[in-house]
Amino acid sequence: MDQKRKVVLFIACSLDGYIATKQDGLEWLFSVDGQEESTTIVEKFEQTIDTLIMGRKTYDWVINELDGEYPYENKENYIFSRTVPQVSSKGITFTDLDPAELIQGLKNQAGKNIWLMGGGELIADFLEADLIDKMIITIAPILLGKGIPLFKEGNYEMEWELTNVRQIVQFAELTFERKSL
Repeated sequence: MDQKRKVVLFIACSLDGYIATKQDGLEWLFSVDGQEESTTIVEKFEQTIDTLIMGRKTYDWVINELDGEYPYENKENYIFSRTVPQVSSKGITFTDLDPAELIQGLKNQAGKNIWLMGGGELIADFLEADLIDKMIITIAPILLGKGIPLFKEGNYEMEWELTNVRQIVQFAELTFERKSL
């Protein structure tokens, strides 16, 4: 029996709900005890997906932090950008498509789940279009006080069901499924 592909927001945030500092920094996330276990969790999650979706700032951060290396070349990648380069490479497609159009096309294809990685603006766009099926949010025990919020203000009032909670050393992982209306 075919299982329908899901769009899964898999992301970490601070205790006060920020996914990055105002300068797009994530150093705070890597300073928390339990990174080894967290890395294993991410690797297991990656086995459930074959497609990644992220915003251009997130993509640029990954490329910058890894000195030009891109760790997801073995997956199908869609990078949302207002300035779409003429050439896509290494399994990476830059796009300015409407998110609903892209997701409809992807869900009509066979495959594993789709990882919505970030950032904040793209998450808000996906929420407003009601495109996220599941959220796995890992909360780090750090207060940033300011930064880029996980959930920006928007037009997306909706209900979710908490389906799992687990502790990973100093992190709390919450899993939510979209409630059917």
